[in-house]
Amino acid sequence: MSTDTAGRRSSLALATLAAVAAAVLVLGFSGVHQGEAHSDGAHDDGAVATARTEKAVAFHDQMRKLWEDHITWTRLAIVSFAHDLPDLPQTQARLLRNQTDIGNAIKPFYGRRAGNRLTALLKEHITGAVNLLVAAKSGDAALIERRKAEWYRNGNEIADFLNKANPRHWKRSTMRRLMRVHLDDTLDEAVHRLGGDFRADIRDYERIHRHILRMADTLSNGIIRQFPRRFR
Repeated sequence: MSTDTAGRRSSLALATLAAVAAAVLVLGFSGVHQGEAHSDGAHDDGAVATARTEKAVAFHDQMRKLWEDHITWTRLAIVSFAHDLPDLPQTQARLLRNQTDIGNAIKPFYGRRAGNRLTALLKEHITGAVNLLVAAKSGDAALIERRKAEWYRNGNEIADFLNKANPRHWKRSTMRRLMRVHLDDTLDEAVHRLGGDFRADIRDYERIHRHILRMADTLSNGIIRQFPRRFR
């Protein structure tokens, strides 16, 4: 393949992925970004409760650390992939280990099988993101659309799993919305990094960081409210 042909395919891939991201934002903006703090108790669930025991505070902080690791290692994997860095296999391995850590964090409350299931779903979330990046580099528009659909479907599966574990405090619509925003923002981050728009890429990560803390608080608050005796 000539250099010009490869360049055209790479440009097509980035343009297609950028179009996908733009469509996601247009379709989801009013119902996701603007409505996120106003529907289904999402704002209340994400806020840190005022009265906390020492155990509750420790668990809240642990959940934040786990999800901060999630976005940090995801970002490093995107950077390594985009620039063909030699640390990509090790970075991906550390990112996948984080999914095991998150699954283990819920085992004391929902059991071993549930924790392993969450880990499996989250690992699919990571491999799905990698598959989407690979599709973008391939220049195959149909493949990009297919990988994107698979990735968002997995996001709904994660949300629905959490809702079934704690339907009172993790409403299905709320969890799906939180996951959708996380995927939208991560897609933006990948598009801007692959396209070399590093200023936008940094803004994306700042937005991702704010959102993931809110999502982590929703999860920790839900568990604390569901199992109050465990945190006395």
